[in-house]
Amino acid sequence: MNLKKSQLIFTLILIAFMSCHAQKPTPMNTKNTIEQKIDALLKRMTVEEKVGQMNQYNGFWDVTGPAPEGGSAEKKYAHLRKGWVGSMLTVRGAKAVRAVQKIAVEETRLGIPLIIGFDVIHGYKTLSPIPLAEAASWDLEAIKKSAQTAAAEASASGINWTFGPMVDISRDARWGRVMEGAGEDPFLGSKIAEARIKGFQGDDLSAVNTIAACAKHFAGYGFSEAGKEYNTVDIGTSTLHNIVLPPFKTAVDVGVRTLMNSFNEVNGIPATGNAYLQRDILKGAWHFDGFVVSDWASLNEMITWGYAKDKREAAKIAATAGSDMDMEGYVYIEALAQLVKDGVVSESLVDDAVRRILRVKFELGLFDDPYKYCDETREKETIGSSKNHEVVLDMAKKSIVLLKNDNKLLPLKKEGQEIALIGALANDKSSPLGSWRIAAEDDTAVSVLEGMQRYKGNTLTYAKGADITTEKATFVQEVVINTTDKNGFDEALAIAKQSDVVVMVLGEHGFQTGEGRSRTNLLLPGVQQELLEAVYKVNPNIVLVLNNGRPLAINWADEHIPAIVEAWQLGTETGNAVAQVLYGDYNPSGKLPMTFPRNVGQIPIYYNYKNTGRPTNKDNNVFWSHYTDVEKTPLYPFGYGLSYTTFEYSNLKLNGNSFKMGEDVKVSVTLKNTGDLTGKEVVQLYIRDLFASVTRPVKELKGFELVELKAGETKTIHFTLNKETLGFYDNDGTYIVEPGDFKVFVGGSSITTLEADFNLID
Repeated sequence: MNLKKSQLIFTLILIAFMSCHAQKPTPMNTKNTIEQKIDALLKRMTVEEKVGQMNQYNGFWDVTGPAPEGGSAEKKYAHLRKGWVGSMLTVRGAKAVRAVQKIAVEETRLGIPLIIGFDVIHGYKTLSPIPLAEAASWDLEAIKKSAQTAAAEASASGINWTFGPMVDISRDARWGRVMEGAGEDPFLGSKIAEARIKGFQGDDLSAVNTIAACAKHFAGYGFSEAGKEYNTVDIGTSTLHNIVLPPFKTAVDVGVRTLMNSFNEVNGIPATGNAYLQRDILKGAWHFDGFVVSDWASLNEMITWGYAKDKREAAKIAATAGSDMDMEGYVYIEALAQLVKDGVVSESLVDDAVRRILRVKFELGLFDDPYKYCDETREKETIGSSKNHEVVLDMAKKSIVLLKNDNKLLPLKKEGQEIALIGALANDKSSPLGSWRIAAEDDTAVSVLEGMQRYKGNTLTYAKGADITTEKATFVQEVVINTTDKNGFDEALAIAKQSDVVVMVLGEHGFQTGEGRSRTNLLLPGVQQELLEAVYKVNPNIVLVLNNGRPLAINWADEHIPAIVEAWQLGTETGNAVAQVLYGDYNPSGKLPMTFPRNVGQIPIYYNYKNTGRPTNKDNNVFWSHYTDVEKTPLYPFGYGLSYTTFEYSNLKLNGNSFKMGEDVKVSVTLKNTGDLTGKEVVQLYIRDLFASVTRPVKELKGFELVELKAGETKTIHFTLNKETLGFYDNDGTYIVEPGDFKVFVGGSSITTLEADFNLID
């Protein structure tokens, strides 16, 4: 069937349907019109075609070449031509997407276009910092703009759906996927989820430069036991409703069009087949009208979990539970149509899933123009533009966190210094791109060496010191770490001895974090710690620049190294961002979105913990909540980060000390820049509900504001607490606000110094 024929058939269907309702004309851009179009199309679809819309295949052949012959690829190709594929992923490039879209639109009976998905996690080809690093900026507008840039590049390359943002909350740095989220706090995580979704989807999903977002992983994935990938999750309902679910609820409230369920189980039921999560909460209580896609083959994995005995049962469970699209699991395509014909699964459940999928396709404008994302000229003009580089550089600078700066070692002087730059990561152009960058090309990041070389006033000498890896690291293989080769130590020590300042760039390789990259050791990998200590012995005037995708245990460095900069994996413009911060052309303002432990034995460690019955050593004996071998406090707390200037908090005020239920609590605080430089500070507000029907954390973030002040400038910052911020979810998932006593804390981190009290009464 050619394009004209397909469009003609569909037009006739719509005309016939609309003629029955001519007495009530409906504007073509309304939601009602979309639903009417879906109704008309569903009536024409066979059960197999409906199930086909619920089937997603990975790219399985070079779509600009000949059709595949033999094996599973040929079978998939046949399904595509029959209209039994609703979506494809990892097909990219305007030319390639046009090729597969042409088959779906011009060769199938109904000409239903494909939705093309891709993991656009922190950029497409021009990469922003990894999401955890972006979260450290606490700059919601910058994060939104970063997502807009990613959407512009991806959509220009034929993609109209991203599998992001990941909104999982996690308290465990051993879990490699913390790099993909916003950290440990549900309030911050919710705000960042909103910013990213609005950045991806914009104000008009049908616009050619926007893409559908996907909040993942629903739900609890960040609480995998022992921080081990694909592991079981065992959490209480209080944690589920108050920590795990809020970012997903925010995502739904701001209009996210898709969700992805997770690999883990919750209460012994795999999330893919969990009706409580998908039917009762998501599609029931939250009224979500987009669709749910599985994670890769997770429908099929319910068999491995021991929850479904075969694909037929897996299809029944998943469809009944509300999983709308099967990503590369072959479960729906092989079993669901027959289940419907056998009367085991109601066709109405299939219709609901297909309606949701078609709704998003209509909203994207794919039925109006299935090739709208396939403009090769726009692709060339958009990808890698100077504007995009400006955006990711700005984001990278804002993501850097200054952890320590004794004796004002930073910023570096711009002339007259001998500087030694040491570390394999300092001259690496691939690792700084981070994980989840499958559209980006290797060796396209600006290295720290390149960034620092742009400052000509100093003498800069580089030595590798030691490799991190023993071979080239890839996305799909384990990273092999160098644990023995120290042949570069002598050269590094030699240049360190003759230098005024040593800048050491150490940390994890970009592929040591991300999916499947769980670790039990959070020290500097390989021989890097030995290199750091060896250099320290010959020149302690060290600036340690960390490249990593998770919190690390750097207790020794904190005790010995005078300046420490958390530079994460910052993407394409890494070296320029780091150099501008080191030399003071940008004053760091980032704050940690995750707690840094003293050692891995403290994990999980997080700021919003419960108090316990014995929080302090009031009886001066051993029987209290603590460790016997290390402090129970973190190395660096949530919300922590320094600046090249200093800030002073004072004059915390409330607009009263007793409030009736429903009244707003107004909070104000005075912030003063007491240093010599203009700088930004993230003012953070926390509360504690002292006595509640469900025990509450010692502190909960409920507000923040990024404030820029000139040297000596003072500003009053205002916050409002109301029913949206003073309540919590009970163990049944009901949001409640209870009367009682509260504390308010304001400061520059979760370790705050100012506090006030108020009472909430009925």
